[in-house]
Amino acid sequence: MTKQKPIAQEPVSLATVAAQAGVSVATVSRIVNGETRRASAETVERVQKIVAALGYRPNHVGRTLRRRESRVVAMLSPNLDNPAMAAIAASVETALRSAGYVMILCDTHDRADLQDEYLHVMRSQLVQGYIVVNPVRSEALSAAFERGDPIVFVGRRNPDGGGGAFVGIDNRGAGRDAADHVWSRGIRNIAIIHPTQGSSATRDRVGGFIARLKELGLPEGDIRQAEAPGLSHLEVGYAAARRLVHGHPWPQGLFCPSDLMAYGAYRLALETGIRIPEDCRIVGVDDNKLNAWITPWLTSVHIPYADFGAKVVDQLQALWAGEHPSELLLPHTLIVR
Repeated sequence: MTKQKPIAQEPVSLATVAAQAGVSVATVSRIVNGETRRASAETVERVQKIVAALGYRPNHVGRTLRRRESRVVAMLSPNLDNPAMAAIAASVETALRSAGYVMILCDTHDRADLQDEYLHVMRSQLVQGYIVVNPVRSEALSAAFERGDPIVFVGRRNPDGGGGAFVGIDNRGAGRDAADHVWSRGIRNIAIIHPTQGSSATRDRVGGFIARLKELGLPEGDIRQAEAPGLSHLEVGYAAARRLVHGHPWPQGLFCPSDLMAYGAYRLALETGIRIPEDCRIVGVDDNKLNAWITPWLTSVHIPYADFGAKVVDQLQALWAGEHPSELLLPHTLIVR
């Protein structure tokens, strides 16, 4: 005769104990965790008897999470096939590991629904804090920030505009530096390509570029612009470049708010046989490590992604210590090729 396995019983919840004791869940939670001063002796005794009778066991996972004893931090980042995003992730993981933490990495693909899904899942795990790279506006992110969860925004600021801890660069300044470089070369036939659904970072880079050229005396109407939809900057750069040169020659100066967009634009020129002037200056932003190997034609604003990790950990530790959120802007430099 086969012996049947006993049916596993569902764990008793705080709510069950509270209902039988006629008190709130918060009262039960305090008593089972040894905090009895705020309840009468009669209430404490009644709750303890019911706890024993029902066989309630405290949720040590939840207790650990509440006391922030976890050593796990979640990073949410879009498009990890982007060299810039991969560089940030590698830098942060190294810094967290050196500080004694473990990082969980989630690719949101720049989608609000995936960002929310990961935030919900990570909240149920032993997660001590969140690092959200290039965040997009979403319900769960807004709720987490309103709850006071430890969140460090990286690359893009809080999409709700409510402040918060931030690590990044001066994106408008990066655009202005790119404009100064093109202008200093005597170039006046200048164009910009950018995404239709631009993030705050790309908008600031483009805005800084245009504002500086206007200050230097170039009317905004003389700056050719083309945009294209999409989330992949490679594809956006390719499509926007096609629109830019439709019926027009390649410009002498081209600003791309990311290196990936510059790669896409250059590919379009190669595939379609468009002549790029020898004195043309193509300027991107990021200065990916690959640039030194494969893009001798690309000048780029270098963002020190290798330094992001230590600054992100500093911001997290400040939040855990109860300090007011702040912004850390790292210096950028123009790498001329």
